[in-house]
Order: sequence, then structure tokens, then C-alpha cells
Amino acid sequence: MKKSCLICLGAALCAAAPAGASAAQKYELGVIVGEPTGLSGKMDLAGGGAMDAALAWSTTGEDKLSFHADRLWYKRDVFSPKEGSLPVYYGVGGSIKLEDKSRLGARFPVGLQYFFKDVRFTAFLELAPIMDLLPDTEFRLSAAAGFRIIF
Repeated sequence: MKKSCLICLGAALCAAAPAGASAAQKYELGVIVGEPTGLSGKMDLAGGGAMDAALAWSTTGEDKLSFHADRLWYKRDVFSPKEGSLPVYYGVGGSIKLEDKSRLGARFPVGLQYFFKDVRFTAFLELAPIMDLLPDTEFRLSAAAGFRIIF
């Protein structure tokens, strides 16, 4: 079952990756804290938007490994801080949680990402409703904060 879930998720991510992914503008790497907690990465895409992913573990007492990847779009004109920028983002992606009954689902993240002025560092807050599709249909909500260094 776990192998089937990983194959399905990998195929979905490859199919969802836009053609402009090879012309990425910058990369970010950092941590995500909350549900789940672990490593977080993001790659900006040519023409706007980004792909992000996290390899993490659950903090809800289940102590299970999870992976998610999302295609993100930005709305940059919602907030205008005095310094830096604070775009709103939203997206769609996939989630897999490896446990006795591994879960495969669709994610719909919404969040804020703050880009500090003159510093290669960002911080973010995110809520992500998740609709598990396998092995059972179930609704979950994920919330996290994090930071990343821009390369």
C-alpha cells in the first residue's frame, strides 16, 4: 500500500509540474513548525508562482513521517508593509502520510509569506485543508509556520 501511494504521488507531482519549472528564479530551504514539523523547500517558477514541499513528521501524537508538495500562486497587492513584502499565496498539491494505514490526499494551502528587505530570509504562516482520498475519505486541517533562507 505504501509503495502504491508513493508511486501515485510521484506521478501526480511530475504531471503537475509546469513546463517553466526548469527556468526557476530562486530556491529557498528552511524549516516548517506545527503540523507537520520538519524541512521545507521552495522553488520559484519562471512566470510567477512556486513549487514547495516539506518532508516532516506529525506532531499530533502519531509520530509518523509525512511529505507534501504544492503548486503555489501569489497575490502580491493585498498587503503593503513599510519594508519588505507580504504576499498572500494559495495553491493545490498532494500529501502522503506514512503509517499503518498510509494516507494519500489533496492539499489546498493558503498563507502569508514575508520577504525581509535586503535579507535573504523569509517567514511564512500557512493553513492547509487536506482531503484524504486513500485509504478512506477524510478531512483534516494542517497549520504551520516556518522560515527559509533564499539561495
